[in-house]
Amino acid sequence: MGTATNLVSAQPIAMTSSSEFAELYENNYAAVYRTALRVTGNPADAEDVLQTVFLRVLNQADRVEYSGMPEAYFRRAATNAAVDLLRRRVTHAEIQLDDAPSPIAREPETLLKERLRRAIATLEQNDALLFLLRHVEGLSNGELAEMLGQEKSSIAVRLHRIRQALQTEMER
Repeated sequence: MGTATNLVSAQPIAMTSSSEFAELYENNYAAVYRTALRVTGNPADAEDVLQTVFLRVLNQADRVEYSGMPEAYFRRAATNAAVDLLRRRVTHAEIQLDDAPSPIAREPETLLKERLRRAIATLEQNDALLFLLRHVEGLSNGELAEMLGQEKSSIAVRLHRIRQALQTEMER
């Protein structure tokens, strides 16, 4: 099974000037922010992910790769960065007591979303990425199979197992 960076065949980004980076940013920042917001559920976290993704691109301009569609690369990068952020939060408990809303103030749907985010953070990186691309970004099993170079049926089986693992984690 390949890593998240091996999800698609790659072509290098040809970036030789700051204007090319600015154009790359302008063309893709909205997709990165939307993806990050869907995964994290928090605008501030989505902005952190946006910054992280484009700083990585800027710092590694000669090594960063994407498929023929840069938006797909950036959505995948945003998903990975958002999952990393969620994992750090679960591991390091980054929430400040002053910032934490009282349990009474939180709505049940908000609690459910937060529990799902924490459960996703427990998944392996590739499983979390696959789940989020399917259920948050709305890619079909066929699109995922093509992206990963796998059979559509194996994607369906993996997604089923991932959903079972998430359900078990959320029942804890």
